[in-house]
This record gives sequence, C-alpha cells and structure tokens, in this order.
Amino acid sequence: MDETKRRTAGQKESARYEAEQREAANQTAEQWEPEQPYTVALPVRQLVEYVFLSGSIDTRLQSMDALQEGTKAHQRVQETYGEQDRKEVYLSAEIASDGLRFVVDGRCDGLLATEPVPTIDEIKSTRADLGSLEDKPVHWAQALFYAYMYAGQEGLPAMGIQLTYVHKDTGETRRFYREASFAELEEQIMHIVRQYAPYAKQRQRHEQKRDASIAALAFPFDNYRAGQRKLAGAVYKTIEEGVSLYAKAPTGIGKTISTTYPAIKAMGSGLLKRLYYLTARTTTRAAAEDALKHMQNRGLHVHSVTITAKEKICFQDEVRCDKDHCPYADGYYDRINGAILDMLENETIMSRSTIEHYARKHTVCPFEMSLDAAYASDAVICDYNYVFDPRISFKRQYAEGKKATALLVDEAHNLVDRARDMFSAELTRWPFQTLQREQKNGNRGVYEASKAINDYFVALRKTIEDNKDRPIVADTLPDELVKLAERFAQAAEKLLDGYGGAGGFGGNAASASGDGASVPASSEGGGDNTLLDAYFAVQQFLRTAKLYDERFATFAEITRLDMRVKLFCMDPSELLKESGKGYRSHVYFSATLTPVRYYMDMLGASDKDYTLALPSPFASERLRVGIHPISTRYQDRNASYQPIAQLIADTVGKRKGNYFVFFPSYAYMKDVYDAYIKQEGASMDIEIKLQRTDMSEEERDAFLADFKPGNNRTLVGFAVLGGVFSEGVDLPGDRLIGVIVVGVGLPQLGLERNLLRDFFQREGKNGYDYAYVIPGMNKVLQAGGRLIRTETDSGIITLVDDRYRQPGYRRLLPEEWLASLEVKNG
Repeated sequence: MDETKRRTAGQKESARYEAEQREAANQTAEQWEPEQPYTVALPVRQLVEYVFLSGSIDTRLQSMDALQEGTKAHQRVQETYGEQDRKEVYLSAEIASDGLRFVVDGRCDGLLATEPVPTIDEIKSTRADLGSLEDKPVHWAQALFYAYMYAGQEGLPAMGIQLTYVHKDTGETRRFYREASFAELEEQIMHIVRQYAPYAKQRQRHEQKRDASIAALAFPFDNYRAGQRKLAGAVYKTIEEGVSLYAKAPTGIGKTISTTYPAIKAMGSGLLKRLYYLTARTTTRAAAEDALKHMQNRGLHVHSVTITAKEKICFQDEVRCDKDHCPYADGYYDRINGAILDMLENETIMSRSTIEHYARKHTVCPFEMSLDAAYASDAVICDYNYVFDPRISFKRQYAEGKKATALLVDEAHNLVDRARDMFSAELTRWPFQTLQREQKNGNRGVYEASKAINDYFVALRKTIEDNKDRPIVADTLPDELVKLAERFAQAAEKLLDGYGGAGGFGGNAASASGDGASVPASSEGGGDNTLLDAYFAVQQFLRTAKLYDERFATFAEITRLDMRVKLFCMDPSELLKESGKGYRSHVYFSATLTPVRYYMDMLGASDKDYTLALPSPFASERLRVGIHPISTRYQDRNASYQPIAQLIADTVGKRKGNYFVFFPSYAYMKDVYDAYIKQEGASMDIEIKLQRTDMSEEERDAFLADFKPGNNRTLVGFAVLGGVFSEGVDLPGDRLIGVIVVGVGLPQLGLERNLLRDFFQREGKNGYDYAYVIPGMNKVLQAGGRLIRTETDSGIITLVDDRYRQPGYRRLLPEEWLASLEVKNG
C-alpha cells in the first residue's frame, strides 16, 4: 500500500471534506428543488411482486440452491428453442402515470419468433405436481410486462404470452398460453403501475424531505473529537471514489458518528441511495441507532430499520414459519404492503420495538416485515450475515441498488472468524442415524439415503480408529459423501413437499424474498424437525462443496458424542470479496484493526483501497498499564492460581470501585476464583460476580447494570476473553476503573487452528501469528478497551503473562498503552 495514498485518505481529504460540509450546512430546505416528474426506476419482478404476491409465509422447504437449480431448468427449456428464437432478452420501458415516471426493465427468459405472433416465454421451475399446478397472477404479470415492452419497442399490434412451468427433477413441462393486443397489454400495465403508485408517492415525499434535511445537516455535535474529522473525511473520499477503507479508530474517537455522518452526506450528494451498517453485536447496533437519533435531533429525516434475528423477534413460543402454526405467517403477503406503508408514513428510525408494534398492529411476521422494510429504507442496521453469508443475504438487492449502497462494517475484526463459519460446512452422523431408524417403515427414499450416509460414517469411524483415533485431513473434497448428500437432498425435498407443498409459488417466502429462508426455523424435537435440520445441513454442505478450492481443507474426526466431516474454509478473503461485489464502497473499522495488513489479507483488500490509523483522542496520563510476568501457559496454570488471586486482591484493595478480570477460559476463571475465595474469604466490602455460559440476555443486562458509578463497595466481574462482556460494552466514568487481563488470549490449540497455521505458513506468512497470536491479542485489546470510553475516564490495565515482555506481543499493543507501560519484576 502506497504511503502517500494512506496519508491522502486521512489528512488532505479531511480539509476538503470539512469545507464541503460547511458549505452544505449553509444550505436550507427551501433552497432545495426536486426534479420533476419523480422517477421510479425498478425491475419488472420487483414491481409485479409488490402488486401481486399474496398468501402465507411457508419456510419449511426453501432450498439454498433454488436459484441455481432454477437456472439449470431454464436452460433445459431454452435449449429447445428454434434458430430464430432468442433467450435472456433485455427489455425496458418508460411509463407515465399519476405524475410519476416509471422506468422499468428486466430480462425475459425467451422471445419466440417461431410462433404465429411474437411470444414472450416466462419460465418458472418447481418441484410441485405439474398436473395440479395453477398458473399464478404474479407470473402472468411479469410476462405481460415483457410483452408490453417488446410490442411498444417494435410497434407490434399484438403479442403472445406463455408461462412454461418445468419440473426441476424430471424436466417435464406444462404451458399456459394467451394472446393480447397492445391496447389490452397497455391497459393491464397501467393498472399495475397505478397499484404501485401510492408507495411510489410516499417515497417521493420522503426523498424530498430527506434530501433537503441532509443538505442542511451539520455535524451533530458542537465539536469534533481529535481524529473524528480525519476519519469522516476518509470515509467520504472512500465512498466518492468507490473503493474500500480499513480504519483503525481507537476507543472513544466516536467511530459510529464519524462513519454514518459522511455516508449520510454522500447520500445527499447523490453518491448513495442506501447504507448498511453491519455489526456482530446488539450493543453496536444500538450505537448506530443512537448516531442516527443524534442526527435526527439536528433535523435529519431518513428511514432506517434494524433487523433482529428471527429467533429473538418471533412472537410465538416456537419458531415455526407456516400458516398452520403462526397467525403472523398466515396471509402475510395479503397485509404486508399496507403495514409497510403505515410504518413508513409515521416512523423514521425503526428499531426492534417499532417493528414489533406495527407487526402486531397488522398481524404480520416481525422478522419478515423488517426484511421488507429494509428494501424501502435509507439505512439498514443488521448483522454481517445479511450481506456476506450466501445462505441469508438480501436476495432482492438488485445490481443497480448495490452500486448505490455503502457497507459500514463495525468491529470488523470479528468478520474474519465469522466469515470462516459462513463459508464452512459440516455433516455429523447422528441426524442420519436417527432418520434411518425413524423412516425404516416410512419414506423409502429418505430411509435409503439416510442409511447410505450413516453407513459412510460407520466405515469412516473404523478408518479413524485404525489411525489411532487421529483425525483424517485432506485437501480435496470427499466426493463420495457429496454424492450421498445430493441423493439425500432430493429424497428429503420430495418428502417435505408432501408436508407443506413448499415447492409451489406465490405464497411463500422463498419466491417472495429468499432472505434468511435457508436457516432452519427450529432444531427442537424429532420427526419433521430432524428431517429439516438434516436437509439444511446437507444444503449448506453442498453449497460449500461448490466453493471448495485450495483455500479449503477437509477433515473427519470423532467427537465426544458424535463424529463429523467438515469442509473448512481457511482463507475467506476471496469469498468475502465475491459476496461484497457490486457495492459502491466498503468501510471496515475497529479499535483493534491491528496489524492492518493481516485484516486486509483476510477481508479481501485490493491495491486501490485506503488505510487509516488514528491515535487515541485521550491523554495517556489517564491510563496506567502494568505487566505482571506470571506464566499462564497451560503447563504452568496450577502454579499461577494463587499468585493471580493475590494480584487481584492487591489491585482491587488499593481503590474502591468496579473492576473486570478477564480469563482465557471458564475453567481457568473458576480455578482462580476458588483460589481467591480460599485466600481472601468472603468480604462485605468486595463483591465477586462470575460470568456463566448459560446467561440469558436479561441476565447479562442485569450483570452489567450492577456496575454502577459511586458503588459503596468494590465490585469485581470475572469474565472470559472474547465473550459478551469483553467487547462492545460501554462502562464510562466510574462504572469501570480497572481491567485485569489474564493471558494473551491465544485460541485453544486444536486441529482447525493448526490447519490455519500450516496454510498461512505455506502462503509465505507467519502462520503461528495468523492462526494464534493476532486473533488472541485482538481479544486482549478489546478487553482493555472497555476502560477508557470518554475524555474524563481514567484507570488501570493490568496484563498478566510473561509473554507481554516479548517483542512479538509487545508490538501489537496500542501506542497509548505503551506510553504508560510499567513492567513488574518476577
């Protein structure tokens, strides 16, 4: 990365950015004039689905590979076309209606010149019984639109319209045909756009108000903190140039407002239409909502929606997304348009509570409603998965929409391991052993397919046992298991079709959005759920098999209760790059994006991208950092419990207040706690609270709520590195005055980490650092970052391990820690 380019991102551009924002802030809403008429640009499919989709959500069977399978089915039909016929024909039209200018486009599947009149062929694939299949209004509407476009373009008096339904497995087809004059086509098309007009006019009113408010919006705080202006300027330049930024922005700098504000201003400049604020934690989603609220208090008018995980926001006791078990799924598509319009007319920042209110009011699924609202919003706050995970990413984000969308990736250090999980997959023996037993006298296809996979695992287990129980590792796909998985998927889909008819069209989430559809709704109980869970696991396995290349490894091992075969993604960079392809700009930021070269390697940076490293905005004298060289290596842990317990007692005994002590594991935490109690006994002046593995969200909130300012006694929280209390927790002022970090955070030695080490070593990098040291030290930096949150905070950080004296670990510590570092003897 060219150093001059790095400086440009952070220094030169901040001055230009500040001048531009001062000029923009002097504009007023009255000076802004919208263009006339208002243009509504959208694909044919999006328009007709809005108008014609009806029925209920049914996510019992929505194959992750439905799109690819559909493509193959389409191609089989297109191969039967004559020489004069055309396929995948791009069509567009401009339509004036109700003071609106509709610009609609799309690709028709086929244009048949061999028919008596030119005919549009719209192909739909399914696993439903073709004999009982009914043609769907939404499919006719799509074909009618293409016919209207082509007839208008060529000046034709009439067109043929054909729906071709093709069975995905057998290739069997069934066709519906009709003819229409151009006048009839035009009448039906005008009816469709008039149905869409209320939503379009709502968008027109909103965008006029939004753009005027952005033009007049100044930075929502009286002053910039040190580094904020530089970060905001770098973000704006990154979006302007359509590249990516990797920014190390220390705790307390105000990262959220410094990234969202310039993105909003870029929206006002016409560079963006939408931003996604992506994060891994609920706490950082709240920070993004707060940033938008600060700007709203200064006059900003935008629509934002926060997407909450399905299992958290579901109104039902059991997450079962079908009309027979959920009233919010039953008839969802008959009510959702009115629900969305109601919410957009009356709300701006649509948090979880807002979504829940309108979902109950209109009796619609709150999770699906949040997804539908996302397509109508200017800002979307959600988990990384909704962009990068191929299983649940936004499926209706069309290419043109992506080009005008920026990704703001908060706490980007978390994305590396999350991405490995997204692109990896595994199969275990237990579900197939269970299904073999359950279906012995049931469905023959599922029984035989399950038995074949179970037999594969039985033979594999013997091979592992013959290998002295050592895992089997390979750099190639297990082709036999892949074929067995394909066979199982086909058998399972046929059985699941019988449960709910989910292979049809129109009234299910798969054909409507596909967002989040491939994640199983429930893993409780047996029967149908066992089949579903196995089916989804197989689908993920097959999808990952298609991605498999030299960046993957395969391993098989016997676990404590089962055995598994895993396709392990070691380097997710290329797949992340592909998932994020098409978006205008990516901004990756974190307080611990160190070393930046590692994260650029892991997240798929290009040589055009920028980097930015900002110093802490807080005076170093507010922080005291000490190193206590007590070995916490596994072989030395028994001898470390008592010295660490004594260190904790000495530290918290010097000043009354609230402290956190972070440990490498729950077991280590418990052993030190026992040593502390044995040594110090129960004290009325000091309270110890221990993090548990099974804490609910309410219990975690209560745990943090006890860290009050001005406590009458000392409170010490024992927690684990990398857990919910070591990242994304904000305890400013006297809510936290000290942090003790035990160990250097290294991941546990194991097969996967060793595979990473060896892979990156072969790639010419320091494999041990990439697999162990950098991820471990990131946890340390995050834990220490809980301490200094505002300009008035002060406190101590104590690092317990002799490895902190080594240059390889010391170089990963922040400059502000090194500036106040004291190394103890012994």
